Amino acid sequence: MAEHDSIAATKPLLAHACPSTASLIAGQRLGTDESFAVYDCYTRAKLADVSEASREHVALAVRTARSAIGASPPPYERARILHRVGELIAQRRDALAELMVAEAGFTLTDAHGEIDRALDTVQLSAEEAKRITGEMVPLDGNPGQHNRMGFTVRTPVGVVCAITPFNSPLNAVLHKMAPALAAGNALILKPSGFTPLIASLLCDLFLQAGLPPNLLALVQGDAKVGAWLLEEQGIDFYTFTGSTQVGRIIQAAAGLRRTQLELGSIAATVICADADLDAAVAKVARAAFRKAGQVCTSVQRLYVERPVVQEVTRRLAQAAQAMPAGDPRDAATRVGPMITHAHAQRAQAWIDEAASGAACIECGGTRSGAVLQPTLMSAVRPGMKVIDQEIFAPVLSILPVESLREAIDGINAMRFGLAAGVFTRNLDQAFQAAREIKVGAVHINETSSSRLDGMPYGGVKDSGFGREGPRYSIREMTDEKVVTLTLGGV
Repeated sequence: MAEHDSIAATKPLLAHACPSTASLIAGQRLGTDESFAVYDCYTRAKLADVSEASREHVALAVRTARSAIGASPPPYERARILHRVGELIAQRRDALAELMVAEAGFTLTDAHGEIDRALDTVQLSAEEAKRITGEMVPLDGNPGQHNRMGFTVRTPVGVVCAITPFNSPLNAVLHKMAPALAAGNALILKPSGFTPLIASLLCDLFLQAGLPPNLLALVQGDAKVGAWLLEEQGIDFYTFTGSTQVGRIIQAAAGLRRTQLELGSIAATVICADADLDAAVAKVARAAFRKAGQVCTSVQRLYVERPVVQEVTRRLAQAAQAMPAGDPRDAATRVGPMITHAHAQRAQAWIDEAASGAACIECGGTRSGAVLQPTLMSAVRPGMKVIDQEIFAPVLSILPVESLREAIDGINAMRFGLAAGVFTRNLDQAFQAAREIKVGAVHINETSSSRLDGMPYGGVKDSGFGREGPRYSIREMTDEKVVTLTLGGV
């Protein structure tokens, strides 16, 4: 495959109409003289010039959102709107898939998988909109309070700002948008500058579904626009998926305002000697290389007990070599391009650095343009970037261990703690892993990348805090208020 370093001078025609490239406030598209280009991940052809929001537009978005507090439809109507959004997503499946292939470099398989999950997310959010509730408080359990009753109610937090990543440009956006709106909040969305068109189309679908326009704003731009959003004191809650470095900046700026931060990760999975290797290898290969490895929970470190390490290495190399990498529009492709050439070059440099330090490249390790071949490495050691930093690329490193205990200690020694997977048929080992691994999720006989959209999802340590998943996000994005009643005549 030839390098794709040249950038097309003209925008190619997409099979489906390109969505608006301007910011969206109060149902109106607002452009500026400043713009940034969006390119096809594989061909590097220009897809669009996107109008960057101005400082005044950001302030207007916040004022408009604050004016809409309390104006959200009742829960049943919110649910109806969200169900309608799901119907519209299904109707626009081809357009959304085409945009994801172009903007994010997804293979057709990954794009349609993302749409299937997005449909689950929006439907779960619609269901949760109708059952936002508090709980009874047993006040009469306190001395002298037998004539009092108490209960809690949950109310919208107000204005939610969602800052979303490029690597899940539809479902990750919906994991923030849908619960925020289901809870009755107003929402301001700033998507990644790499994938602004998908977010723009999605906002159009929410308005088409009947969402009151003042409840949703879309501001397009880079880190500068993000910084302006952090300056706005009219925002009540920030939800962010991205790097730990940026997460620290957001948390510092938020002050006493609440946040939900899903940050960096070096995700690990363990294969014990007694594991079902057929199932483990197939799942690990998929979890390491799907979406070109650009998933927070992609398996980066694979701890393998020594009795099976040679067999696992052999099988994984075969699995990786059987996953064609290249043009994401080719139905046979299983590993598409990374988001930019620079990202792929950085990952390849880390591979080369490890190889120069005596690590072994079992397969892959080569790059053409933004496409990095699925890469399996062994003989890695601490100090190598391929295992010590989040590589966010289709690169998997095998680390032999003597026991599950050694693997647990290795996982817990990392500063990150998003998710881990353990393959074992031993119930005692399964419970040991569940109790002792310090991460937000432990998946037994699944990889670190296992996620169902209804489950709570989030990390500990430098991987952030707070939980996604519609039910759990709604709890994050609402305030709990206690109400007490003193009864007379008792």
